[in-house]
Amino acid sequence: MNNRYVITTEEIKGQEYLISALYDEQKKMIEVTPEKKEGGSVLGNIYIGRVEKVVKNLNAAFIKISSVQSCYYSLENCQNAIFTRKLSVKKELAAGDELLVQVTKEAIKTKDPVVSSNLTFAGTYAVLTTGNRKLSVSSKLDGETRKRLKHMLEQNFPETKERKFGLIIRTNAKSVSGENILEEIRRLEQFYGRLSETAVNRTCYSCLYREEPLWKKHLKGLREEDLAQIVTDDREIFEEICGYCGIGEEEFYTGGSVKTRVCRFRVKERLALCYYEDKALSLSSLYSMKSALEEALRERVWLKSGAYLIIEPTETLTVIDVNTGKNVAKKEVQENFLKVNKEAAEEIARQLRLRNISGMILVDFMNLTSKKAEEELLNTFRSALKKDPVPTQLVDMTKLGLVEVTRKKIRKSLREILK
Repeated sequence: MNNRYVITTEEIKGQEYLISALYDEQKKMIEVTPEKKEGGSVLGNIYIGRVEKVVKNLNAAFIKISSVQSCYYSLENCQNAIFTRKLSVKKELAAGDELLVQVTKEAIKTKDPVVSSNLTFAGTYAVLTTGNRKLSVSSKLDGETRKRLKHMLEQNFPETKERKFGLIIRTNAKSVSGENILEEIRRLEQFYGRLSETAVNRTCYSCLYREEPLWKKHLKGLREEDLAQIVTDDREIFEEICGYCGIGEEEFYTGGSVKTRVCRFRVKERLALCYYEDKALSLSSLYSMKSALEEALRERVWLKSGAYLIIEPTETLTVIDVNTGKNVAKKEVQENFLKVNKEAAEEIARQLRLRNISGMILVDFMNLTSKKAEEELLNTFRSALKKDPVPTQLVDMTKLGLVEVTRKKIRKSLREILK
């Protein structure tokens, strides 16, 4: 794929945001992550939290990560918790206990952030986890590759009392040597060891680990084969990406008596790293970023066929309606409805990812009278949803013809961030 990853700064409603966005080869925005330059996200941060209260009928506790911020904690996540202060000899969590927790979900609407004692440390090819101590490999890899990588993990990290972590091999490890994967895992293991050792000497509410900027985390989560170019107009970020891709600082400038900045590198044969410095046309304008963001916040989305979508978020779910609009077929109405519905299914999958809509979604497609046509539509929709890196599931079509979809809640929606 010839997707491009663009990182730039944009002012929205008087507030500066660092915008990282994924575009397809037609310069159409697929995914976007806005991050305020000041007062950013706490997602992924690790704190020494203090248990405020335990609510047994909810099988949950509320844990403070600062003097003012309370978080929801499921007691199902309590196994293998790392305590820095335990008031009771009992294993059960009690008010006043202090332990390491990681923010797994941001505050969404009226809900508190969610924390877990299953700490995760993500690399490019592997993820180390402290609560879940299983060894696993991404299901997106083919069977032979999964078998090879699982065997490598079992050989190097056998199940013993000494191993206090689990590992997940990511999709990006597909074409990487076992040696490089193991090297990264060892670095993650050392980092986790240092963090857990120093935690006992830190005070309550200390932030022991601050998650990488969202642009970097977003970039790590993308499959390498999906990217053809990474471009930014921020020199510091450009050089950081170059270093991440194995380019040394000495290569950032040409030699000779007059040194010149290098603004383009090619790595791993097909991936281009570009520093954009055209003063006449900003990077944001080149990719029509502001208008793409404005469109992603509108209720109505037009389709090429002349039909359109209405996307309406509510407190409990998101409702999406497919309308014929300017698309009027005088003959073969059902055949036309199927064609428009399939186009809508592709666009809805893109909009869910672009707007970061999560939770329960109900889609009201145009009515199809044939069961075969309904199944064809659902198969098209499922295939489109599989492209989303966030777990998204098509549940079923109800008797009223509404299609139920669920998408995992992780971060705030685009609407909530930019409202």
